[in-house]
Amino acid sequence: MWIFVFFDLPTETKKDRKNYAQFRKNLQKDGFTMMQYSIYVRHCSSRENADVHIRRVKSFLAPKGEIIIFSLTDKQFGMMEFFRSQKEAERPGTPQQLELF
Repeated sequence: MWIFVFFDLPTETKKDRKNYAQFRKNLQKDGFTMMQYSIYVRHCSSRENADVHIRRVKSFLAPKGEIIIFSLTDKQFGMMEFFRSQKEAERPGTPQQLELF
């Protein structure tokens, strides 16, 4: 399961820029990586794990701006096509999952 966070936050005032930076830092602390500017993605091992991270993102939403959170299955993510300029680009790899018994 993949979680995507799309956001468009204002950066007009000093306080807006601080909120923007704090939101990005919180995403990174929660294991999200930047896919494109203002698009962050995180792999989760299950739907339950994804729900935990979605709730966490909701807990630190910025006071202004637009934020979209959605999830894709591994199969749906695998059907995405990635390009840089006109050349096909390598898709981000699925992180290795560690199982503890």
